Amino acid sequence: MKPTHRLPIASLPIQTAEGFFLAHYSESGLMQLDFPSSKKPSPAWVELPGIRAKISRWHKLTTRSLKEVLSGKPISTPPPYDLSHATEFQRQIWSALEQIPIGETKTYGEMADEIGNPKAMRAVGRGCATNPIPILIPCHRLVAASGKIGGFSGGLKWKEALLRREGVLFI
Repeated sequence: MKPTHRLPIASLPIQTAEGFFLAHYSESGLMQLDFPSSKKPSPAWVELPGIRAKISRWHKLTTRSLKEVLSGKPISTPPPYDLSHATEFQRQIWSALEQIPIGETKTYGEMADEIGNPKAMRAVGRGCATNPIPILIPCHRLVAASGKIGGFSGGLKWKEALLRREGVLFI
């Protein structure tokens, strides 16, 4: 089944020491998290009956989860994610990423083996590149087999910083 793209019904900023992240929500949960900008984005809402309170609860969970990861801590209670726009393969990768404990890494090849497709290292990398909720779905915990850091949608400085905060010292 081909995924369909849905527009967010709310886009809300999250202030951190690194700048303002922007969280985008559907009626089902957090659907995208944008890396920070230095300028505070304005909140945007599509008014639907009963949705504001639900999204406000999710935004509190998203804010706490983001701040926990940025502090090098595990997420205590993640917000609900809306990954309905993704393929089954992408969701499989992202689910496996969430199983990597804080402070640990895996290679793209190890992740391909883990999901039962040992030749899919590049596809795993592409799955990470299309992760709409980076940091909370920890694609930064995948590294290249060569010992190099690999890529990251937010840039290598972000990946290095996140891994260091989690206690990964080889970077």
